[in-house]
Amino acid sequence: MRNTVPDLELDAYLRVNRASLGEWLAAIREMSGCDDMECRLYRDGGPVGALSALGSDGGNVVCVYATQGMDIMGCRSADPVLLLARAGNPEISLQNGPWKPLARLRLARPSDRFRLRLPASSQVMILRPASGMLGRLARNDGAGVLAACENLITCYLHRSSFFRDDAHARDMTTQLFCQLAKVVGNEARIPCQCRELDRRLLRAIEKIRREPDWDFDLQELASHSGVSERNLYYLMKRETGMTPYRLYQRHRLMRVRHQLVDCQCEVPHISWYAADAGFSHLGRFAALYRDHFGELPSETVQWRRNLQRREPDNAADLVLS
Repeated sequence: MRNTVPDLELDAYLRVNRASLGEWLAAIREMSGCDDMECRLYRDGGPVGALSALGSDGGNVVCVYATQGMDIMGCRSADPVLLLARAGNPEISLQNGPWKPLARLRLARPSDRFRLRLPASSQVMILRPASGMLGRLARNDGAGVLAACENLITCYLHRSSFFRDDAHARDMTTQLFCQLAKVVGNEARIPCQCRELDRRLLRAIEKIRREPDWDFDLQELASHSGVSERNLYYLMKRETGMTPYRLYQRHRLMRVRHQLVDCQCEVPHISWYAADAGFSHLGRFAALYRDHFGELPSETVQWRRNLQRREPDNAADLVLS
């Protein structure tokens, strides 16, 4: 099955894609913590968007992708949240004020009653800490503090492409929120250490990402990258914390996850998708999947099925004329 998942931050934690309005709204309400959030589309019909989300002891990170233009409004979250544009030209309105570009990291307080305007193919991140850290930010939200926080988030997203497994992903997310708390509390200015990857390494990574039908061959990968097998192994291990095969294996698992989430069939055939990605032993595949994503493949499928049961009754009415 052709993969139709858009380029989305934290795509290893894709939750919904090609979602209907009701399904998408139920998902964003649950993952953002805003039970009263509403969405108004500019046209009726077609898929609404995609959403990925990763939770940790430190807080939750939600990435919203708008397939078509929409307004998001009505959030009465009890705590402030951080909003960061990652693609397109989204806009924000506070307290029913004028629309302004969401150009930089923005703090939204409960009293702001923020609204978001998302053009088609735009993407916004919502960061919701588990503690009262953003309450302090509400009293210390100068441009320098927000810029330092944005740098930390950017570095986190850079490293998210190389999460080794689910435990590592959640540890890194908790660490992000701890670092944000230190910056907000003026306890530290944590430098961003996101150096550019070696061009030879980038060639290897792009081959793994962009050629899903390619069967792993270290010699071929090294030749494609212009380095020896030994040097490629240590270069990737040093720069990403993963071996070439581990990265290859993770992307095969992500391919299956995307197919499970993207599937519009009544009963997704997990074994078919696993075999298509090169996993011949279903039990071993399920264990690897759980290690990488924190849940079994069947739980990924069940989460979306449960979501469909929670679709708002008035979803069909939420379309702007």
